[in-house]
Amino acid sequence: MRLSELSERSGVSTATIKYYLREGLIPAGLRVSATQAEYDEGHLRRLRLVRALIQVGRLPVATAREVLTHVDDESLGRTIRLGAALWALPHGPSPDEDAPETAEARAHVAALLTELGWSTALELGDLSPVHRSLVASVASLVRLGYPCDIGYLTRQARIMEQAAVHDLDEMETYGSEAEQVEKAVASAVLYEPLLMSLRRLAQSEESARRYGL
Repeated sequence: MRLSELSERSGVSTATIKYYLREGLIPAGLRVSATQAEYDEGHLRRLRLVRALIQVGRLPVATAREVLTHVDDESLGRTIRLGAALWALPHGPSPDEDAPETAEARAHVAALLTELGWSTALELGDLSPVHRSLVASVASLVRLGYPCDIGYLTRQARIMEQAAVHDLDEMETYGSEAEQVEKAVASAVLYEPLLMSLRRLAQSEESARRYGL
């Protein structure tokens, strides 16, 4: 398809597509003349991902480029490729190492990962920005006196474990590894807010069921 058709099908203006091309967010099209190029379904798919990262995820262009660099890195195994792309996304704050609750929170998280059998997460530890964010979240719970014992955290994690199974089952319906990693990154940006909204709605429904309106 030509640039005009790519613009029409994606809902992205030609000027914006040209900007994304210059910034390396989408690959160049197949050159058919000095002034024209052909684009395919892969470009359309990539445009949707770029829009998710920039318009919904509010990522700066440089961060979006870093995420997409990992998505496209065929030298990595699928798990590392996916992990690197997800690590490049914005995360919550890292723990305050000077706070007295941080050491307790880190012990809670280590015990949780051991209980869950999540050996990869346990091995990576603070190398992972997701791990650091989890420690910071648990430290906040400790500081404020909210539930964060291993039993509570395990129950919450098992729910997320099932969500991850569904995510990867859906991811595997896509043909190539690049498409699969793109889908996982898009899900992280688009579906995490959806899951949060569903949880809040579910809480309201459960409250109405238990206590009435």
